[in-house]
Amino acid sequence: MFDTKNEEELIAIGQQIGQQLQKNDLIILTGDLGAGKTTLTKGIAKGLGITQMIKSPTYTIVREYEGRLTLYHLDVYRIGGDSESIDLDDFVYGDGVTVIEWGELILEDLPSDYLTITIRKTKEGRHLELIPNGPIANKRLEAILNASS
Repeated sequence: MFDTKNEEELIAIGQQIGQQLQKNDLIILTGDLGAGKTTLTKGIAKGLGITQMIKSPTYTIVREYEGRLTLYHLDVYRIGGDSESIDLDDFVYGDGVTVIEWGELILEDLPSDYLTITIRKTKEGRHLELIPNGPIANKRLEAILNASS
């Protein structure tokens, strides 16, 4: 769906995505270690008007940033399938946008309407595939694609 050659292009696509996001949107980021999930989140944050430096929440599990909407950035890799160890509802049903790295590990504990972004390394850079799951995610994907064309 999107191909990037470098970190700047990956951030730019994230920014386009972030500009289209609305309150309560849920983004699931999947991809191997080092695929660019946090880098894409930096762009999403820019699109939400966030100026703070975005850091990986690997060890803190959750980081919160303020912009046009609050960004809840989670990395659930370290908790595995034990989503009970954090109060997901505070983030998923909060007043902002939730981006979950490794979210596929806790899908059964999440709302059924979300946008999955899979990032794969390629010889040229990164390939992003956006897959909507539900009517809100479908609308959001449509807005993202319309904005990028």
